[in-house]
Amino acid sequence: MAKKKKEQKKITKKLLNKYRLVILNEDTFEERISFKLTRLNVFVLVMITTVVLISCTTFLIAFTPLREYIPGYSSTSLDLKASRLVTTADSLKAVINVRQEYFNSIKKVLNGEVKTVEFDIDSALQSQKLNPQEVDLNPSEEDIQLREEVSREDKYSLFESEKSSAGFSLFPPVQGSITSLYDANEKHYAVDIAVPKDTPVKAAAAGTVIFAEWTSETGHVIILDHGNNLLTVYKHNASLTKQQGEQVKEGEVIATAGSTGELSTGPHLHFELWKDGYHTDPSKFIDFE
Repeated sequence: MAKKKKEQKKITKKLLNKYRLVILNEDTFEERISFKLTRLNVFVLVMITTVVLISCTTFLIAFTPLREYIPGYSSTSLDLKASRLVTTADSLKAVINVRQEYFNSIKKVLNGEVKTVEFDIDSALQSQKLNPQEVDLNPSEEDIQLREEVSREDKYSLFESEKSSAGFSLFPPVQGSITSLYDANEKHYAVDIAVPKDTPVKAAAAGTVIFAEWTSETGHVIILDHGNNLLTVYKHNASLTKQQGEQVKEGEVIATAGSTGELSTGPHLHFELWKDGYHTDPSKFIDFE
């Protein structure tokens, strides 16, 4: 242990021993500059100098154009120029291919293989831009479902400006032949759809049953409130499956078609659509056939 302490003191003494660095005039031996140094000072000075040099070099490489002269680095402008050159080369290649096809057509005429040149440069240029053989034009299953959904929204949305606020689309309550169209002049504010008796009548959209009663003229009647001042009315039903105050989902069965009421002439659904207190032609928003 004593020997170890002795060696440590010896090393410390060497590090702290003072030396003098003197610069003399060679002819006159006149002292010009002198420095008092220790080994520890020299070590610290060398480390600081090394750190400063590394930091300066890193800064020059990272934040100045000097990095462009280092292999492996490239500037943004050079990348843009390279991209433009690639695009230009592709365009030139397409033009050369078109010209070659045109020359081949002329060659066939000169050789007597064909009598006239049937070549459209515009069509050839367009074919060079996009090769249909390389593009998969078959829609995916997700794409088909999205197209159908958008198609239904565009077709059955009552008002385009209120599509997002309404949050639903209108679907046909029944599928059948229209026997009587909407005619405001004749005060027929509905569409009559002929269907077999006891055909399920479905809700055109989600809503609340605000009326479900029997009337002498229109038989079993059910009215749904869908919010946004939108009402749908279903008349001449054989029976009702929902009561006043119940909540229904779109497509849920709310009645069965029939021919009840004094004004009915056969099994059908009398369907009305009211918006903001005004009657509206349902066939403009729903495809019943």
